[in-house]
Amino acid sequence: MNNENYTPLFDENELKTVEYHKSKYPTQMSAVMPLLWMIQNKYGWISTDAMKYIGDLLQLPHDHVLGVATFYTMYFKKPMGKFHLQICTNVSCMLCGGYELFNHVSKKLNINNKEITADGMFSIEEVECLGSCATAPMLQVNNREYYENLNIEKTDLLLEKLRNSN
Repeated sequence: MNNENYTPLFDENELKTVEYHKSKYPTQMSAVMPLLWMIQNKYGWISTDAMKYIGDLLQLPHDHVLGVATFYTMYFKKPMGKFHLQICTNVSCMLCGGYELFNHVSKKLNINNKEITADGMFSIEEVECLGSCATAPMLQVNNREYYENLNIEKTDLLLEKLRNSN
C-alpha cells in the first residue's frame, strides 16, 4: 500500500479472491470492476478511500479507479438504503407504467432519485434498463431480486414486506 496507515478493506480470504481476479486478465487494470463490486457487496457502497485502496492493490492511478467507478451507475458512491430500489423507466417499462411506479414510490417514501429515507431503510433510483421488457414494469432490489409485472398495489405490498422483514 502507498500509505502505511491505510486500513485494509479486504481480509485474507478476500485478498485471495483479489488475486484470483487479477490472474484472470492480461493486465491488472481489467480487475478494477470485480474489485469495485467486491467492495460494494461488502460495505454497501464505494468510498473514495476504497477506490484508492483498489488502485493501490492493482498498482493503478487512483484517478483510473475513480473514472471507472463514476462511469458505471451500478457502483454506489454514497451509502444507500438497506433496500435499494432500482425502478426501470426505459421504453417498455415506461409504456407499461414505469414512471407512474417511480413517482408513486418516490411520493410514498418521501424521497427523490438517489435519496435515502430518514430511517435508512429505502433508497430509490431511476434506471434505464434491467432487461425485463416482456414483464414490464419492474424493479430490482439490492442489485439482486427482480419484481416484475408490477402495479401500484403489488409495489405497496412489496414495500410493506421489505419494511417488515427487518
